[in-house]
Amino acid sequence: MNTKHFLRAMIAILSIAVAIPASAQCTGDLTGNGIVDGADLGTILAYWGPRTQDPTSVASDLNGDGLINGADLGVLLASWGPCQSTITGITPNQGCIVGGTQVTISGTYLGSTSAVRFGDNPASSFTVVNQNTVQATTPAGAAGSAGVSITTAAGTVTSSQQFTYMPPSVTSIVPNLGDTAGGSLITIVGNYLGLTTSVTIGGIPCSSLTVVNANTITALTPPGTAGIADMSIAGGKGTITVPGGYRYVLPVPSWATLIELQPDPAVVTDPSLRSAIAATGLAWRVRDNNSGIQMVLIPPGTFTMGCIMGSNWYGCTEREQPVHQVTISSPFYLARYEITQAQWMDKVSFNPSNFTYPTTQVSGPYVTERPVESVSWTAVQGYLRATVMRLPTEAEWEYACRAGTQTPFYNGSTNDNSVGTLAWWSRNSFNQTRPVGGKAANGFGLNDMLGNVAELVSDWYDNYPSAAQTDPQGPLSGSSHVIRGGSFDNEDVRVSYRGNESLSYEVGFRVAKNP
Repeated sequence: MNTKHFLRAMIAILSIAVAIPASAQCTGDLTGNGIVDGADLGTILAYWGPRTQDPTSVASDLNGDGLINGADLGVLLASWGPCQSTITGITPNQGCIVGGTQVTISGTYLGSTSAVRFGDNPASSFTVVNQNTVQATTPAGAAGSAGVSITTAAGTVTSSQQFTYMPPSVTSIVPNLGDTAGGSLITIVGNYLGLTTSVTIGGIPCSSLTVVNANTITALTPPGTAGIADMSIAGGKGTITVPGGYRYVLPVPSWATLIELQPDPAVVTDPSLRSAIAATGLAWRVRDNNSGIQMVLIPPGTFTMGCIMGSNWYGCTEREQPVHQVTISSPFYLARYEITQAQWMDKVSFNPSNFTYPTTQVSGPYVTERPVESVSWTAVQGYLRATVMRLPTEAEWEYACRAGTQTPFYNGSTNDNSVGTLAWWSRNSFNQTRPVGGKAANGFGLNDMLGNVAELVSDWYDNYPSAAQTDPQGPLSGSSHVIRGGSFDNEDVRVSYRGNESLSYEVGFRVAKNP
């Protein structure tokens, strides 16, 4: 090429370079080193002429006209210098406020990275993995969102995706109560707990602390005094205090006498239910000192309330719908049996019951062991005041009745013919109540939850909500209260079946009490 032809080519190149838009920048990075430089110019010159099938020749045809010539050289010169970096992703996009989170930043042309910042703060450290990846460790930062920027030879680029700083947190403590003697194994779940070095309850350190993973730790509780205590989790991620996070209880409540500390496997046959009871730190079966009533512990848990499925004879009714999730957040004690006439008369001066006499079909003690019936919700309130008890809520009643099952009957069956082993109902009662405890207990050790007398609960009657609930108390008002469990005079005694109160010889109750 003579001098005249070279000058003409350069003029053409410069005019093409002026016309190249910014979006085409870095098109000439033929060597892939993140810079359009002499190495790329050398590649163009090496493949000068008609384009061949060689991959490098194809790549060198920057304007796609089939020739590698001055036009392609113009494109390359227009992009001369470092390639503009981009950030396409940040993983993870959140971490703890004290820093230390390793973040992978993905993008293009990141090989010349010289600085990484999270908000106004430089990264604690960073490593250029390759042209498309940088790994950086977050510095400490204030809770909230922070921009992520990278500085390369081409300048500084900021990600459209932000990094969120979050404080350490605790989402659950299981169990959240236990024996005053200590020694209860607790599992603490939350966020950014991996550097925990100590857990204290009421200022006293727990023992046997184990960091299971970044979000889970376990520990053994220290001895404490009955009541609520604050819990603190401390370590490399800072200190989290959970006010009232743990409650110390006596295994046997102060109002009761111990009957049986641990659940009997012959009665509570489901290992998961036994574990749930044991996790509360409370005795399984006790006797109320004031009334002499036997009480069974019901642990906290979540269940599906309503008619999940019909039985062989009866389908779901509208009043049992919609099915919804309910969480019972705290343990409670529930009477093992329906309240008997003897227990009623011990606190109330009259017996309202209809079935106070012996018959040829029923032998043994009648007034003392038959459930009290023909009681109104209002009349029951006097008995509750005298015994310092309460009625269970409808949700507590169904949760306790189901004992972990989802079938129409708590024996795990849908067969109505199987009810005779569980309940006194219209097929076996001879149209009268029977002494309590004569049929098989459910999975918590409760008797007569189905049949014998329908049981009053604390809730006013209304339709179910559809949303998930925690410790629902029912409507604020109404015209009648809910009864559950069916009676000796009913054929439909499914777990989910519900009715509303009427003054009837079919209606009685059982009591509940908090630990």
